[in-house]
Amino acid sequence: MSSPLVHLAFPRSRTDRPTDVGLLVARLVVGAVFIAHGGQKLFGLWGGGGIEGTGAMFEGSGLTPGEPLAVLAGAGEFFGGILIVLGLLTRLGAFSVGTSMVVAIIALHLPGPFLDGYEFPLTLLAGAVVLLLTGPGRLSLDALVHGRLAGRAPDTAPSTSTASPLSAARTSTADGD
Repeated sequence: MSSPLVHLAFPRSRTDRPTDVGLLVARLVVGAVFIAHGGQKLFGLWGGGGIEGTGAMFEGSGLTPGEPLAVLAGAGEFFGGILIVLGLLTRLGAFSVGTSMVVAIIALHLPGPFLDGYEFPLTLLAGAVVLLLTGPGRLSLDALVHGRLAGRAPDTAPSTSTASPLSAARTSTADGD
């Protein structure tokens, strides 16, 4: 039996195939956006300000000390995005990026207009909350790790069989097992 901490970190998925595909798409898109934004803050990629520029922007908005907060925000978004894309420690990654979005909305975007204001970080926060609540689905490294820690094959399809043990035994015998 696995510990509650292992279950929290690597949850067993009880989703069906369409839900798993939907969660995979959500993870890839949300995670990629956070990797890009974290890369802008940390490394100056894709026209970002890097730590110095992001720190100056933070300080201009009243968030001090700017550069250490830029490192925290950038690292949370970049590495949280990687965890989300991989589906590894997904809830930790979702918590990390979600926290960054709450701070962005409150400290940088409010009280501003919804459109061209806080709608984008709010949408990303919603994606993070969905992944935090649902977990990554079966198409993830979390599902693979959970299966290995539990000493069984990774989660496949949830059981939808209503067959009784007796009918399963008859099928097994009929197949020559």
